[in-house]
Amino acid sequence: MAKIEIYSRSTCPYCIRAKGLLQNKGQKWEEIDLGISPERTDEMIQRAGGRHTVPEIFIDNELIGGYDELAALEAAGKLDALLAN
Repeated sequence: MAKIEIYSRSTCPYCIRAKGLLQNKGQKWEEIDLGISPERTDEMIQRAGGRHTVPEIFIDNELIGGYDELAALEAAGKLDALLAN
């Protein structure tokens, strides 16, 4: 199973959608809630190449992006291959 990390905020609708999509695929992830751990914001920005928005999703340490990018991978039929690692 792939290692999934999601930087999020609990009230973010895109974060909720991303986690729902992954949950529907039977995945588990490490969630870094920046509302609870704001000190990790700089870490996210650095890992995400300067991106400031949440969610920022990583699969096996590779930046996927936000919900839109995750959903685009699913629509293109490419997400399952990334999750199978």
